[in-house]
Amino acid sequence: MLRVDHGVVSGTFSLDGQTFDVDNNIWVVGDDDECVVIDAPHDVDAILAVVGERRLVAIVCTHAHDDHVRVAPELRERTGAPILLHPAEWPLWELTHGRDVWWNIDLADGARIEVAGSTLEVLHTPGHAPGAVCLYAAELGEVFTGDTLFNGGPGATGRSYSDADLIVDSIRKRLFALPPSTVVHTGHGDDTTIEAEASRLQ
Repeated sequence: MLRVDHGVVSGTFSLDGQTFDVDNNIWVVGDDDECVVIDAPHDVDAILAVVGERRLVAIVCTHAHDDHVRVAPELRERTGAPILLHPAEWPLWELTHGRDVWWNIDLADGARIEVAGSTLEVLHTPGHAPGAVCLYAAELGEVFTGDTLFNGGPGATGRSYSDADLIVDSIRKRLFALPPSTVVHTGHGDDTTIEAEASRLQ
């Protein structure tokens, strides 16, 4: 049966010459046999503790800020799972990993990621970052929003490669089109629902 497992790991986020301490959510979606990891923050061992003995079929990155992709190559090396990322994230990926390390598969709007007999649908939601995506698990009634939508509103847009008007447009058109009861699993902090956030963002 498809389920979501969760952990939290601490580290840093650096961009535009500033560094901040952050806590990132670890989200793992799958069943008893196989799973996908959504983002790869800070600590491979912490991620693998959530994965457990299951086969990791993909490392799906919601965007390429360093606190979401820093350990993705190491996680790939240790598990053999491919890294999936939207190609518009190349400038941010390069800031962390340079030009010699690449992801494996480009994400595109509407793409479907198969895991444990179910599907995660890719929703391209630019704004926080140009290639930011959310992952919708219709079977579960849940969406994984990375840093696009938080409990309390849109993700931050005050840094390089971000756009405040675009993130609001993405949220309204793509995320608020989901059923109101959809549970929102964020990149940082607590869960919320589409209904709760739609009532805040008029």
